[in-house]
Amino acid sequence: MTDAQANQSSADGAGQDTVWVQEVHFIDSVPRWIAMSAVFLVFIACWQIVTSFELVSPIILPSPLETLEDMIFVGQNLLTGGYMLGALWITFKEVIYGFALAIALGFSLGILVGETAFGEKAVMPYLVAIDTMPKVAFAPLFVAWLGFGIESKVALAAFIATFPIVVGTAAGLHAADENARMLFKTMGASRLQTLFKMKLPTGLPQIFTGLKIGAVGVMAGAITGEFLGGGKGFGELIRVAASQLNTPRVFSLILYLSLVGLAVYATVTWTQRKVVFWHKERVGGDDH
Repeated sequence: MTDAQANQSSADGAGQDTVWVQEVHFIDSVPRWIAMSAVFLVFIACWQIVTSFELVSPIILPSPLETLEDMIFVGQNLLTGGYMLGALWITFKEVIYGFALAIALGFSLGILVGETAFGEKAVMPYLVAIDTMPKVAFAPLFVAWLGFGIESKVALAAFIATFPIVVGTAAGLHAADENARMLFKTMGASRLQTLFKMKLPTGLPQIFTGLKIGAVGVMAGAITGEFLGGGKGFGELIRVAASQLNTPRVFSLILYLSLVGLAVYATVTWTQRKVVFWHKERVGGDDH
């Protein structure tokens, strides 16, 4: 072997030793729509098996076909402008108003906690203590304070969704690099300039994480308020259907409510992709 061949062989060996290629597992390479479809089909199959062999009483668990038939009925009622459309609109307003209120409160308190020692030492412990309390127990209080109208449901929805936004905002403000902080301080930037031009842009991924968690919780708050405080929304329709042991109706109404929740969550996710376009969430080694 010549010297040139030896050098080339050693270079190839060094390249093989130093170049690292991440191995992607087969299950991680499956397209999302195929994976979601497979999980859905397995779930429906298990559901059908349980109902076909009557492992659970039909009064408790309807079959997938019964649920589908009732979903079609509910969908027709919604499309024709029936009473269910008005109920869905009321619940939708409760969710949107509650989420907007939670964003305003959570963002304000998050800045207070993340930017001031007073907020971190004096305010945050009380917020944590309140969040550990059973939030359902507050529903009668909101009804007593705000009445049986939409206001009490909005308040409970915001109450449940605020804390994740506070935590996400405070964590985002603490995520700024120390070198960037020193650079802004050296350049004579004021506290507000540092907050709005460096800390908030840097912390947007954490802030949107809190918003997505809040988007999931706000629906639970609105429906819980309707269960315990009356109202004319979808929660009241579910309560009435459950009292009549109409489980297919309960399942179909819940599934339509999940579509509303998914729409709110998808809106937050879409906004994150547009605003924080430079940040990619990585799961299993792939960008999503």
